[in-house]
Amino acid sequence: MKKSLFVPLIILVMLCLILAGCSSTTSPTGQSSSPPPSASGPQQIVLGSVLPLTGNLAGFGEGGAFGVKAAVDDINKAGGVFVKEYNRKLTVKLVQVDDQSDPIKSGTLAESLVLQDKVNFFVGSPQSPPAFAAIATVAQKYKTPYIDDAGPFEPYDAQRSQASPAWTYAWATGFHIGAPYAAGDFRANQPGYTIVDVASSLIKQFADQTNRKTAIFASDEPDGRGWYMSFPAGLTQMGLKVDGADKELGLAPPDTTDFSSIIKQWINNQDEILFGNALAPWFGTLWKQAREMGFKPKLVYAGRAALYYTDINSWGGDLPNGVGCEQYWSPSYDPKSCPGIGDTTPQSLFNKWVAAKNQPLNEAMGRGYGNAQVLFDAIQRAGTLNKDSVNEAISKTDLATIGGRVVYGQSQFNGYALSWGQWFKTDKPYKWEWQTVVSSHSFIPTTAKPLFPIPYN
Repeated sequence: MKKSLFVPLIILVMLCLILAGCSSTTSPTGQSSSPPPSASGPQQIVLGSVLPLTGNLAGFGEGGAFGVKAAVDDINKAGGVFVKEYNRKLTVKLVQVDDQSDPIKSGTLAESLVLQDKVNFFVGSPQSPPAFAAIATVAQKYKTPYIDDAGPFEPYDAQRSQASPAWTYAWATGFHIGAPYAAGDFRANQPGYTIVDVASSLIKQFADQTNRKTAIFASDEPDGRGWYMSFPAGLTQMGLKVDGADKELGLAPPDTTDFSSIIKQWINNQDEILFGNALAPWFGTLWKQAREMGFKPKLVYAGRAALYYTDINSWGGDLPNGVGCEQYWSPSYDPKSCPGIGDTTPQSLFNKWVAAKNQPLNEAMGRGYGNAQVLFDAIQRAGTLNKDSVNEAISKTDLATIGGRVVYGQSQFNGYALSWGQWFKTDKPYKWEWQTVVSSHSFIPTTAKPLFPIPYN
């Protein structure tokens, strides 16, 4: 009886050992390990970027494209993005296309990236609100997650609220002009997270050294008009005497070439501060005519127009000297608070740019790099390339990137930290250098004292 029970017991034990061996692998040390990587599935992740590499927004696209590509190069150097579903890392292929600063082309190119290039996701650099809207519409149509910079929150939010169907696959980064952050957001009531706050810090330093009379300007397109409709009220609250806002003085179409009547009114009003937001070529024309007519304000804030070297350098002569605007990235960012991939830091990313382009800072590189970091992180947390799963992972992002902390809040929008920069003459080959002169953030140190009043030759 005992012998007859013993034999089946031995067989049962052997079967259990065989089954256990089939369900796991054993390392050379005899310890069980995870299953081997799957040979099936995709061999790479394909990303699509629609960028303004030429045209009047080329400054945004040039730096942003560099940043996205640098992030892709860094993640591929590390072997790629680990995807749990396949138990292996997948390298990243990047397809970048030029929309020539034309938002009509942006949507067409985005659709081609989905249908022809079979991209898994969209990632970009700073875009104009109309271009972002065009790509977001395509992203929604094909349920493809899209991460990009959309400029000011206010015009973005207005566009998003009118979108049909709603943009649930588009994730925007940018800045608030003056709109407060929602209660509970880590940026709520914190200094340096709106343009109004940055401007206020600047004005507090210098307004008493002026007559407070302020001229305002904007190119009449979505970004500029959004600024003009919301910002002047904030300047008035800061104690400035805003000139002609009720008559929309200084608001002019993008193709305007003669600003003499506007400038004459600024001169007659004895305005000593100039604030605005415009396309760079538009402002370059205005500023050249202003200088020729003898208009020499003590402080000039040219939002958007003064962001990029290629733009300000095209103005010619000494026109860029002392002109400043909001600053949304700098190589001086603290690398511990703002890490890159691997050993990349804000400074080393900038060094790569200088070596490749022989140009001073283009802030868009930091934004493009950071957007790619967010996407890589979301893919890894999702553990799959399933678009809905990755989209859900993006919604839960709380990540320290090379561009600062990223958390998507109201309207799927991540507001980044802001400082204020100015253009200074330099003896370097590129002649102009972008310096941080006002900052409210511990991780963004200033690199120069503000140039005030602007010296005119």
